[in-house]
Order: sequence, then C-alpha cells, then structure tokens
Amino acid sequence: MRKKYTHLFFDLDNTLWDFKTNSKCAMQETFNILQLDKKGVAFDAFFDIYSRHNTNLWTAYRKKEVSKKELTRQRFQLTFDSLAINGVDALAMNELYLYEMPKQSHLIEGAKEILDYAKSKVYRLFIITNGFKEVQHAKLKRSGLDTYFEKVFISEEIKMPKPGREIFEHAIKSANAKKKSSVMIGDDWDVDICGATNFGIDAIYYNHLKQPVPELKNTVQVIHSLSGLSSIL
Repeated sequence: MRKKYTHLFFDLDNTLWDFKTNSKCAMQETFNILQLDKKGVAFDAFFDIYSRHNTNLWTAYRKKEVSKKELTRQRFQLTFDSLAINGVDALAMNELYLYEMPKQSHLIEGAKEILDYAKSKVYRLFIITNGFKEVQHAKLKRSGLDTYFEKVFISEEIKMPKPGREIFEHAIKSANAKKKSSVMIGDDWDVDICGATNFGIDAIYYNHLKQPVPELKNTVQVIHSLSGLSSIL
C-alpha cells in the first residue's frame, strides 16, 4: 500500500525535546549560579512564577505585541518584581539561562526510536519550531537530533511564529513538498495543530497530557505517545 505522507514536519519543544524537564534543569543551574536562594527565595516558587510570566509573554510575542528583547527581559523582571528580588539584572539572568538551556538533552520518551523508524521508511524529516535561532540550533545539536532532519525552520529566522500560515508556507515550499503529502506533528493544539490545518495540511496531535480536545477535523489524528506514530506512518 502506498504511504499517504512523504514529508513529516515535527515540532521541537515538548514533542521531541523535553522542554518541561530541560527548562527546569537549566533554570535550577542559573538560580544556583546567581545564588538567589540567599535572597530568601525558594527555587520552586521562583520557577512557578517565572513560568506563568514566560507563557503569557510568549503568547504576546506570537501576536507581535512584544519584541524578543522585551520578552527576554520582562519574563525575569516581572518575576523579580513578584518576589521582591533586587540587585539582579534581568537581561544578564536571561543570557545565563539561555546559555544553560541547550546544555540539557532530555528527550521525550521514544523520540529517537520513532525518528529511526521514520528514517527507515524513507520519510523526509523537518522541524518547524517557535523559538530563538541560537538556542534551537544548539538544542538540536547537543541532543543529537540534528542528524535526523534535512532542514529546520525557526520562527525567528522566518520572521513569523506558528500558528501563522507564513512559517508553514515557507517550510512546505523550502522542502519542495506537496500539502497533501505533508503532515505536522506537535503537542500544542492551537500552535501546531490549528496552525497546520488552517494552512491546509494534515496534523497529528501528540496529546501526551490527554487534554480534552475540540471536535476533531478529519485531517487530525491523535496519539498519546510517540510510539503511536508507527501505526499511522
């Protein structure tokens, strides 16, 4: 039976690269280097408040309501303000955090196994990811994921984050792919799945958290583990 897809487009963070684990490890190291515990702050409280501000700012960034520089400064400055932390430079902490982030290499369970499987089936593999170019490239290299992908499409380089159609259009054209033979695989319903289907390509929702999902279009399939891809591809 002829396979339906030829080109697989993967999200990176929390789909292949374990952002949740890696970001916390990187923040713990940054927190320790700056000795923030001496300011009477517990790491878990710091990380929880930072994560909320970071999520809100990334939403604003995708809508082009804040710049990269504003995002990277405010996510720490707002955390400092919330916890009454003084004497720490927000941009300096951000720089240190981004230096520590790519050193982390935890992957989502089954990531390399499913990529090996896809390679063995002669699929062409690509990444479409939001994020900062220097960090995303370093993550891929450090974790060993870079060897699997022909091209990596990063929102900062394309000048348009997911779910904007421009990044999907750029990726499809650059990969010399056909829409009907392409599929997007990602963990974020709004960013990955709606972004892809609104552009006109199929999507596979990696719903590892088993979140309730809206009524599915016939162009969307759901998996709860990466191993589930093998029954689709």
